[in-house]
Amino acid sequence: MKEGQQSIYYVVAENHATAKNSPHIEALRAQGMEVLLLSDRVDEWLMSHLAEYDGKTLRDCAKGEWDESADDDDTKKALEEAEKASESLIERMQGVLSERVAGVRPTVRLTNSPACLTVAEHEMGAQMRKIMEAAGQEMPESKPTMEINVDHPLLKRLDQEADEDRFADLAQILLDQAFLAEGRRLRILQAT
Repeated sequence: MKEGQQSIYYVVAENHATAKNSPHIEALRAQGMEVLLLSDRVDEWLMSHLAEYDGKTLRDCAKGEWDESADDDDTKKALEEAEKASESLIERMQGVLSERVAGVRPTVRLTNSPACLTVAEHEMGAQMRKIMEAAGQEMPESKPTMEINVDHPLLKRLDQEADEDRFADLAQILLDQAFLAEGRRLRILQAT
């Protein structure tokens, strides 16, 4: 582990390749942090029962807000500036995507990807939901939060889009891309 690393980070995915390419670990990878790549069906269940190992907390990279740089004033300031600068973009995206996501917010979690999906700290991740559904359990409706990299060229282009219909289509495509990056399936739209 990297010197000074306070937590043991992990990401759970359907397979090793999806875990390795997860947008959730981009910032950690850029900082040289080690991340456990978990792809077994029971890994998320197991990790939900472990709080720490060897005095270090275990953190799911795809859950909750990214607060790893909370002590870093530069990062905090950069995130606040990004939030102010992208206020109108976030409002527009939330309006368009409100049926599919709980919210849209900027993040420092991403370095190369335009967007990713996260769930609240207390909610089940995608892999755990799949296990429960396969066991015949009814799962409560849950919407992920979409986190966006406001410095990504796609988001900058989207912010400049004046045509609202085109904006809505592009925002939906961006959300679908985030679902695919997680290894989730896309929704199927019925023709009317």
